[in-house]
Amino acid sequence: MRAIWKGSISFGLVNVPVKLYSATEEHDLALHQVHDADHGRIRYERKCEVCGKKVPYDHIDKAYDDGEQTVVLTEDDLKSLPAERSREIEVVEFVPTEQVDPILFEKSYYLEPDSKSAKAYVLLRRVLEETDRTAIVQLSLRQRTRLGAMRVQGDVLMVQTLRWADEVREATFESLEGGAPRITERELDLARAVVEDLESDFDPSSFEDEYQVQMRTLVEAKLEQGDALDTAATFGESEDDEGAEVIDLMEALQRSVDQRRSGASGSKGSTSSSSSKASASASATKSSGSTSKAAGAKSTSKPSSRSSTSKASGSKASGSKASSKSPSSTSTAKAKPKKAS
Repeated sequence: MRAIWKGSISFGLVNVPVKLYSATEEHDLALHQVHDADHGRIRYERKCEVCGKKVPYDHIDKAYDDGEQTVVLTEDDLKSLPAERSREIEVVEFVPTEQVDPILFEKSYYLEPDSKSAKAYVLLRRVLEETDRTAIVQLSLRQRTRLGAMRVQGDVLMVQTLRWADEVREATFESLEGGAPRITERELDLARAVVEDLESDFDPSSFEDEYQVQMRTLVEAKLEQGDALDTAATFGESEDDEGAEVIDLMEALQRSVDQRRSGASGSKGSTSSSSSKASASASATKSSGSTSKAAGAKSTSKPSSRSSTSKASGSKASGSKASSKSPSSTSTAKAKPKKAS
């Protein structure tokens, strides 16, 4: 795991340096949108409505529109806010755990001690365990001031961000107004019997996402039946790969050594010669990488025709028309698609 935030927990005069990690992740199969006629990848572009040009993320600011005027907020404006600069998880109060309604829970994060001594961290964990309390905290995370509940999860401390009170809707339904219907004792006894029959200890690992299991089975079946497509031909080349320079690691290290030696000897001519040689070698490496990539794309199997795709068993199952980039790219050699007539 990679820490997404560093700061400290403060309660009273105690300060506990910590690192913050996301405690959950999605397991859904990644699917792309494609054109049903030719299976070409459909992409969404960030275009400016004024100049019509595509805009990279580092040139995008945020703005607020009140209906009449627009206020633009730059990255520097947002970073200037005092709350955004805060790197502190402030404990506001300790409350009984049962008072925190689960409807308020948003995202969960693990906290790891970020100091040579974990004594203060373990002390806080022990206190929360023994008192059966949850610490209500405030912190700034990803340009938002957040309310959180800090509690013990196994051997670590966990922070779960909470929704603000005004973000929870009231549940008012006309069907429940006008008084509760009369429930007989016999009906209650039968309902209790059903509950007792299904009583158990909750084990989340005993459940599985049936839809995702079926989706992966479908993708694997289509690959085995030769219903796969050439990933490069279907999705195209990634924009991030265009113009990327491929430099051999050993050549880069050798160039660094040559520059250091030439700097020590004070020979300007030697430095120029070495730099020129390294540049030529890097260009050759880039050319070789591009040739290899092109050869690899050429050797992959050609996409099957649409009629062949639609005839494959299970191709219409679950209403899925999209091919998964990940399984297709890793299993292209395994699949043997029919050639287009």
